[in-house]
Amino acid sequence: MATPAPNTLPSPSPVRHRRGPAASTRRLLQALVLPPLFLLLSGCNFVVMQPSGDVALQQRNLVLASMGLMLLIILPVIGLTLWFAWRYRASNENATYRPDWHHSTQLEVVIWTAPLLIIIALGALTWISTHTLDPFRPLGRLAPNRPIPADVKPLQVEAVALDWKWLFFYPELGIATVNELAAPVDRPLSFKLTATSVMNAFYVPALAGMIYAMPGMETKLHAVINKEGVYDGLASQYSGSGFSRMTFKFHGLKPEEFDAWVAKTKEKGTDLTREAYLELEKPSEGVAPRFYKSVEGGLYSAILNMCAQPGKMCMSEMMHIDANGGGGKDSHENRERLQYDNRRLEQGQEPNGATVPATGRPPRSEGGASEGDKAPHGDMQLHHH
Repeated sequence: MATPAPNTLPSPSPVRHRRGPAASTRRLLQALVLPPLFLLLSGCNFVVMQPSGDVALQQRNLVLASMGLMLLIILPVIGLTLWFAWRYRASNENATYRPDWHHSTQLEVVIWTAPLLIIIALGALTWISTHTLDPFRPLGRLAPNRPIPADVKPLQVEAVALDWKWLFFYPELGIATVNELAAPVDRPLSFKLTATSVMNAFYVPALAGMIYAMPGMETKLHAVINKEGVYDGLASQYSGSGFSRMTFKFHGLKPEEFDAWVAKTKEKGTDLTREAYLELEKPSEGVAPRFYKSVEGGLYSAILNMCAQPGKMCMSEMMHIDANGGGGKDSHENRERLQYDNRRLEQGQEPNGATVPATGRPPRSEGGASEGDKAPHGDMQLHHH
């Protein structure tokens, strides 16, 4: 009786692959197309990677450091994958064949130790940068190796996200602007931000990271611009059909140029009264920059406390009542003064389709909307009891 053959695998026979005309043509096309493509991309302005403010610079460095730490694993894995594919290709008869191999202590140590060290480094980097770049934290420097002079006071700016435009107050200067922001270079900026109807986000990529603005709440942002120029600002949080045109220009100016900008605003601007603000607050798109030489006292506080509209109770007043135990049954009278849901509906400015179930009316067409309420957006659904 013949003995059975041992259970062995046949050794691969050498195979030679020839590159055909199609492969040669493909490589030629890649050689011709890729260099011009990289040349075109080199002309792109990646503003996040080329910031003009120290806070944005530190955030850019954080991105690069995090990416570098992760590439310490990614690049060797890609390289070893390609090397293993080449080393153990079918045509290589000199490659070691070990079908019973299953463990290597040295390899296990490398596989687990390297990622663990990188995770520890990323965790430490995140912890430090989270506290250093906290938007509520005042700046500690103007730029690397440039501390803030003792006699320099931050420029205060109060930003309000409207539908769909930005309103900026300069409380120390007594002026306000719409869709245009200016600041002197190398002077700290202290922003206070709020919104009037829905949550939004303030973002000047060259200056600092984005920070949210919410109705009835105030957030903060500290930043500095180190280079002169005109930079793009935008609303980076979707807030309705008009948000894509909710943009503005941020001007980084020399101190004397900033003084001239303020003087021009006071000379050519109008008065921002409560009535003018209520008209400005109505939803509108593509609003050109506006300038106000004076601002009615307490207007920003009224916007923040959601009582700019006559007859509304300020949130601060309601919180004071609550802090003292509430108003009991008498507080029921305050309910009407704390309702904001139906304000646009009562004024005929309800959104196109978002509130159809609530209003019972069909959505209006774009053609029927006026310039003041073009593509209007719904108000915050908020009640205070």
